[in-house]
Amino acid sequence: MQTLNIIGAGRLGQSLGRLFRDHQQYAIQNILTRSAASAVQAREFIGQGEALYHFAQLQPADVNLIAVPDDQIAAVVADPYFQKSLTENALVFHCSGSKSSALLNDLRGRGVSVASVHPICSFADPAQVVLQFSGTLCTIEGDMAAKAKLLASFQALGARLFEIDVDQKLLYHAASVFASNYLVSLMDVAIAAFVGAGLEQALAIEMTRSLAEKTMHNAFELGCAQALTGPIRRGDMQTVVQQQACVEAYDAVAGQLYQAFIAPTVALKIRAEKERLRP
Repeated sequence: MQTLNIIGAGRLGQSLGRLFRDHQQYAIQNILTRSAASAVQAREFIGQGEALYHFAQLQPADVNLIAVPDDQIAAVVADPYFQKSLTENALVFHCSGSKSSALLNDLRGRGVSVASVHPICSFADPAQVVLQFSGTLCTIEGDMAAKAKLLASFQALGARLFEIDVDQKLLYHAASVFASNYLVSLMDVAIAAFVGAGLEQALAIEMTRSLAEKTMHNAFELGCAQALTGPIRRGDMQTVVQQQACVEAYDAVAGQLYQAFIAPTVALKIRAEKERLRP
């Protein structure tokens, strides 16, 4: 079985390490993080590998997963100890959605094949990710040899992979941010506004969950345009103006967010009306 080193074992690194181990895709060799404590914690979750906290301790591996934050990938690639650990025909891949495999170009001259695989998945809870990863969509790009190997490995985890244009990765990743990170922020703003209106926290959470779950169901069952409801959909623009002012007075950041959503929601209303009139 081929060996795998994991550089950066946060929630994503831990999740993939455990999945690769459970599905017997790789023997987890080194788990490198910024501190001994976090490395040990990651090793305990993955259930295999040696916990490290310095690049000088890295041993050569067949496959190397860089799972650090996007802005730290270049520093990992440039680290002399990391480069020293790489052997000819090794594979290096990262899991950034916004950065391409071009970040790894300097390694190609060493006979290393490189790629990027980005799972469309929320890694908030690694234990849940391990249980629910099957069926996850993943984008992939990079060298042919690297893609072929990673395609087989991720498919063994139950993932569904498709190619992504490297020139469109920033926009693609922004789309995933809208559908995930910003959605969480929006739920937090909604809960806070309910509480600001005098509701108890528990009731505010229940109301937000009820509205959000039903709305998301309708958006994917009926299409976004036909799922749209509320004052803009009804044409109550005076209400919209008054609400925006009210929210602005309650919280300036929330008021800016409300204002930002008006134009795209008006555009969605227009699209809904056009769809309704279609024969």
